[in-house]
Order: sequence, then structure tokens, then C-alpha cells
Amino acid sequence: MSVLYIALPAALFLGALGLIGCLYCIKSGQYDDLDSESMRILNDDEDK
Repeated sequence: MSVLYIALPAALFLGALGLIGCLYCIKSGQYDDLDSESMRILNDDEDK
């Protein structure tokens, strides 16, 4: 039972940290343009 005093706050802290990180990435615009980066690999940029 005493392990819950350590594990539960640690799990809540890590979950909140992940949520804050996700919200920061969304607000900074990282997920605004999902199509251009996935199409970039199809471009052939070899120097001839």
C-alpha cells in the first residue's frame, strides 16, 4: 500500500508533463501542415 504514495503522484506528474508537452507542440504550430513533409520524400533532388 505504501508504494501507491510514490507511484500515483509519479504517474500523475508524468501524465501531466506529457499533456503539457502535447499542448505546447499543438500551440506552436508543429501540426499545422502535415502534408508537405510527407510529400517531401517523394521529390528526387539528386544533382546530375
